[in-house]
Amino acid sequence: MSPENDNHPFLPGPTANTVRSADGKILTAPKGWILLPPGDAALTRRVKAAGDHWVVQEKRGRKIFSKGVWASAATIDRLRVELEAERSTEQFAKRKESAAQRREKVQAEYVEDFFGAVLTYLAFHPNYTELANRLARAVSDHATPVGSGTVARTKRIPVEQRAEAAVIAWMRHQTTAYDSMQIARIKGQRREVRRLLAQRSKELLSCYRRGHSIAEACPLKNALGSLPRS
Repeated sequence: MSPENDNHPFLPGPTANTVRSADGKILTAPKGWILLPPGDAALTRRVKAAGDHWVVQEKRGRKIFSKGVWASAATIDRLRVELEAERSTEQFAKRKESAAQRREKVQAEYVEDFFGAVLTYLAFHPNYTELANRLARAVSDHATPVGSGTVARTKRIPVEQRAEAAVIAWMRHQTTAYDSMQIARIKGQRREVRRLLAQRSKELLSCYRRGHSIAEACPLKNALGSLPRS
């Protein structure tokens, strides 16, 4: 018998066939239930819509990871067979291809929009137009791939802010020693280091905006010089 709060996510339990409720109770999966692992979104949606189920999630830091859905084995098997039958049809194949093409078009448009937003943020002096384009392309190529998990993929902030954050993040890794720094495990220390490095990056960008003469040893110039030209 499923618990009253089966619509709320559970945590993994101490054993393979148990879950932990929000109030700490350990519940054993009902007889005949199995865990459907994450990975097939369509099947998971249908299982959830079919009736009683337990959603299992695990929080790591700020992120929440799906651990699967407990539900009746008979229900999961029936829906899997139905879904496989639908996926074997020519109509499904055409819909899938059409959807993929739409996603590719949307992604390509977003990449170019983001590239433009990065260029706008950089606002380099005309003397450094070519370098600005190379930097904007490098940042966009790194930050915009689907599933990259970068700030460019979030919709919680405007694209202008995403562009600025992506530039600063790229420069932190490419033009500073951040990746090899030994940062003390003190609360707020890493955040402070990143803030200081961001300030340095912004000061460097301001030199390019004003059209100042840039030394050959400039870390940004060196970082871009090591990248293949498109």
